[in-house]
Amino acid sequence: MNPLKITIILLVIFGTLQINGQEQVKQEVLDSVVITSARIDLPFNENSRTIQIIPASQIKQSAATNIADLLQQVAGVDIRRRGLNGSQADLYIRGGGFDQTLLLIDGIKVEDPQTGHHTMNMALPLEVIERIEVIKGPASRIFGQNAFTGAVNIVTKDETEQILSVGVQGGSFGQKSTQGTLGIDLKRTSHIVHYSRYLSDGYRYNTDFDNQNVFIKNTFNKNHVPIDMIATYMERKFGANGFYASPSAVDQYEETQASLVGLSSTMRSEKWTLKPRLYWKRNQDMYVFVRQDPSIYRNLHISNKVGAEMNASYTSNLGVTGFGVDFARVFLSSNNLGDRNRFMSNVFIEHRFDVINDKFDITPGIAVNYFSDFKWHAFPGIDIGYQLSETVKLYANAGYTYRIPTYTDLFYSDPTTLGNENLDPEEALSEEIGLQFKHKSIRASIAFFNRDSNNLIDYVKENEEDLWEATNIQDLNTMGVETHFYLIARLAGIDQNIDLGYSYLDENLKDLEYNFSRYSINSLRHQFTATYRAEWVKNLSQTLVYKYGERTTGNSFNVVDYRAAYSFKNFEFSFIANNIFNAEYSETNLVPMPKGHVLFGLNYTLN
Repeated sequence: MNPLKITIILLVIFGTLQINGQEQVKQEVLDSVVITSARIDLPFNENSRTIQIIPASQIKQSAATNIADLLQQVAGVDIRRRGLNGSQADLYIRGGGFDQTLLLIDGIKVEDPQTGHHTMNMALPLEVIERIEVIKGPASRIFGQNAFTGAVNIVTKDETEQILSVGVQGGSFGQKSTQGTLGIDLKRTSHIVHYSRYLSDGYRYNTDFDNQNVFIKNTFNKNHVPIDMIATYMERKFGANGFYASPSAVDQYEETQASLVGLSSTMRSEKWTLKPRLYWKRNQDMYVFVRQDPSIYRNLHISNKVGAEMNASYTSNLGVTGFGVDFARVFLSSNNLGDRNRFMSNVFIEHRFDVINDKFDITPGIAVNYFSDFKWHAFPGIDIGYQLSETVKLYANAGYTYRIPTYTDLFYSDPTTLGNENLDPEEALSEEIGLQFKHKSIRASIAFFNRDSNNLIDYVKENEEDLWEATNIQDLNTMGVETHFYLIARLAGIDQNIDLGYSYLDENLKDLEYNFSRYSINSLRHQFTATYRAEWVKNLSQTLVYKYGERTTGNSFNVVDYRAAYSFKNFEFSFIANNIFNAEYSETNLVPMPKGHVLFGLNYTLN
């Protein structure tokens, strides 16, 4: 069905609904959520950027079992999966590459120096997530390198009550899962421990998987200066039929291990806020071309990142000044890329002015970065907002953004490909203007954006028999529009909400001087998402998700997912059906996605 027709139908239905005062309060609470990934603490509704929040309540109701599936329900975010359960997926925002999007966990930057292909290895289990902040547009002056097109910050739960939750699932393709979460709140400390495991025989030959997650969060000294410690470990073992190389490479296999240990605190006074942080992030990737015989071709990469940072803000009569500094060293050990290390430092400063009775805000800022192998770079930017009325805000932002080449870009080699250690960073100038509307339980926004990218890395060659070589050759202009509509309401005394999103991209790639190029635009030119949540029968919640996408190559898909959950005392019985109309489509590398499949679940929770 045409996505425009679906939008009209849903809007007509909800045009007759009455606003629910209780749900309005929930929406106002969301508006006041402080965006934790920034140095200047700002409530969600005071930011002058395009930010979308997915709270825990929506995460629980989604027809998703992992972050990769969940983020596909956000317009402007392109998750390209290979297989089930998030075993392997790449993250794109507004047409950028997977190396150009930054992932954070509680504000800790967890980019991988080997390749952005490993970004989603750090995706936490949904059960431990309080909310997800999706920041769209240039963000280098806030986060530093890799936030070329945007960033995703996963905010973990801060347990304040006793909780015990255990659950099991089973379904199509031999899928089985178990999970358990324990939360303990004591006078001076609180603790969360989570373990989950997901297994499947695979939906086609050599797509089986065995995925495990461990998460621990401890908060100490709660009554004074709290200290948070998080520790995560995620392991993926999966058959990779056609995932890489060519679709005919059906016997590929991969194992990844990703872990993070972090210590952080927040110290506040009347005018000062200080946020120190220490962390260590590790990733290990083993890839074999023929699963049954690793000796034919095998890659093993181990990367480590150790970092320390201090972010702060100071409030004065002139507004709020935010500044920060971070230092990190990364190490790579690889049988293909060699042994590498890099020192990185970043200095950030910004100031927010609120004038004209706090209706007008302006936040200029700059990030100055140093890399031991790419030297100094400076990236300024500015955010501007004007509150036209109590319900309408106009905002704009602009900034320079960049990403340094990964070690794969610089040094990877195989029988057909050659890296280039003389590559320069990719750079872009991005601009955005948007309008936000908020009234009672309705939120709507529209944003227009433009990005002029230079020095994009492409693999090119002059003659067919030559090797593909990484080169700074591409210039790309990306323009687009993005809309979001969210409504909470009641019909016949029943709580319901609808979430609609649409994005459009127009990308123009400048002509090349080389005869052969690997760079191809395969973004989502049109993307439409619609989510409907309701509880028509007491204790029976239902969620219907529709996703439409049309890529620049002309390929398109229509996918519908459904979730129902019935709560009885401490028990919840759930049913999830994905791709219920058996759409045939692929998201990347011609890997066919599974047709209709289901999961049945039982969960027990004791508060």
